[in-house]
Amino acid sequence: MSKALNTFTNGILRENPTFGLVLGMCPTLATTTSAINGMSMGLATLFVLVCSNVVISLLRNLIPDKVHIPAYIVVIASFVTMVQLLMQAYMPGIYETLGLFIPLIVVNCIVLGRAEAFAAKNSVGLSLLDGLGMGLGFTIALTILGAVRELLGTGAIFGQKIMFSIWGCSFNMEDYAALIFVLAPGAFIALAFLMAAVNKLRS
Repeated sequence: MSKALNTFTNGILRENPTFGLVLGMCPTLATTTSAINGMSMGLATLFVLVCSNVVISLLRNLIPDKVHIPAYIVVIASFVTMVQLLMQAYMPGIYETLGLFIPLIVVNCIVLGRAEAFAAKNSVGLSLLDGLGMGLGFTIALTILGAVRELLGTGAIFGQKIMFSIWGCSFNMEDYAALIFVLAPGAFIALAFLMAAVNKLRS
């Protein structure tokens, strides 16, 4: 039981793909202009991670060592295609926003890394939990980063404008927004401060 729990929580806490392992930085920085975009990218990656981990674990004794990497890529690409078609059909707006980064999940080092390092060596149950943990950790990180950038850059979170009152005075966050946070430099700035905060909490 403890091994299963450790496997699940590992990707969320100790080895978070974004804040701990610093993997998958291209989609992390490019798609987190808003909380919904970050969450959508994270959930798409989570689905691919879980499904590919389970299938690769099931086939781990059948795949020859000489072709294991191409075999993993074929499995991952199959699930990425499913995600791409589903998003194109049911979430066209988000699909258009995320664009090229959905098919690029195929070569995301998080997905391929977990297939090689974990799913190919462990049982289906543990591989499922590993995919869930890593996927949730990635989703949480991207959602938080997207929310911070959206709040500081537009004064909103998930598209909802943030207003607050202090000592009877009302403030609209939109009036204090800095556009740089939804641009490329803002991604690096916000990520750096979030990683520093996470490292401080860990220590």
